Amino acid sequence: MINLLEGKEGKNLHLEHIEDEILNFGVPGGRAAINFVRSLRDMLSGEARSSVNMTVKWDGAPAIFAGEDPSDGKFFVAKKSVFNEKPLLYKSEKEITDASELSGTLKSKFTTSFTEFSKLGITGVLQGDLMFTSEDKGTEKIDGKSFITFQPNTIVYAVDPTSDIGKSINSANVGVVWHTTYKGSTLQDMKASFGADISGLTKSTSVWMDDATYKDVSGKATMTTKETAEVTTHLSNCGKTFQRINAPLLKKFLRLQDSLTGKLVGASYKTYNNTKVRAGQNVTDPKGHANGYITHVENHFQKEIEKLKTQKSKDVLETKKTEYVREFKKMLPNLQQVTAFQMHLVNAKMGIVKKLNSVKGLTDTFIKTSNGFKVVNPEGYVAIDRVSGDAVKLVDRMEFSFNNFTAIKAWDK
Repeated sequence: MINLLEGKEGKNLHLEHIEDEILNFGVPGGRAAINFVRSLRDMLSGEARSSVNMTVKWDGAPAIFAGEDPSDGKFFVAKKSVFNEKPLLYKSEKEITDASELSGTLKSKFTTSFTEFSKLGITGVLQGDLMFTSEDKGTEKIDGKSFITFQPNTIVYAVDPTSDIGKSINSANVGVVWHTTYKGSTLQDMKASFGADISGLTKSTSVWMDDATYKDVSGKATMTTKETAEVTTHLSNCGKTFQRINAPLLKKFLRLQDSLTGKLVGASYKTYNNTKVRAGQNVTDPKGHANGYITHVENHFQKEIEKLKTQKSKDVLETKKTEYVREFKKMLPNLQQVTAFQMHLVNAKMGIVKKLNSVKGLTDTFIKTSNGFKVVNPEGYVAIDRVSGDAVKLVDRMEFSFNNFTAIKAWDK
């Protein structure tokens, strides 16, 4: 396996979609992605040999870090900037109040978090998603039933107030889902391990917390023989396509992709793929999709050329455009295989995601639309290799992207 983290070395600041690993790491990334999905299939079909753990992605905001600063043992809360060369973290309510980089709302949330999380006895550092503070909780009637609701980002979470989790959330001043543990002698040296063991933390009625571990509370997560066979077929197609990918040519393609920096990042293949996701267009024709990338590159370069003021600058970028297009055209047959690989992998992934979605979670999940509430699936899942500690995200990108565009967000209210 390979390190599937991106961002600051060893820090969980960004997770990649499993189908993008071949674009991140070439052939080794593709092989790792296949192995991940195979392990997930084995896990959900009842095979004991699976080496993968699963956590649920909660749509929380902001990301929050809490724990002890190894340099002085003092408790702190922080945003992602805790791992900067000069760490930005808060060790007192006064530091939060005085922080010019925090908005009024964030000051309130971080003050509550500081007060409440300091009671938990956290050793090391935990990263989580903040789900609510007291002012975020409300009550809604959805389909005639009363719920306690909170909406940290796009998804509205709803719980039965008479349930155990409902009572716990109702009495809490803050809610958090811890998902990553950090250990190290200094903040900058800390390494992330996915998952968080919260069993040893001090319990507090004013804090509702979860560890994000996937919980099959209904006992229905095991795939049927037919469901397993469908995922296996997609994986088989994926494997056959994988064998046809020219590894050196893919490496050359990825080097060219890496050279698209600054304003030219928009000409990358990942950006091109994301435009299709946002448009709700599944890849069903790998050849046509790969060919369309050439048009995308030409259009992006042209857009940047038109922004330039001098003819000399325009000519320089025009030459660069010609060179990139020429090189990418040479790579089209191989890119078609890479695209087909991603398509089959997504099909296999969706068989897994749909099964995971069929299981009742801790809360109900909705989005708020102009026509009321609409039932949606959770944001997605994170698959973690128990041996290497590497992780990737499994998200129904079409649904979640659509929800991002159509839902009334927490900040739209």
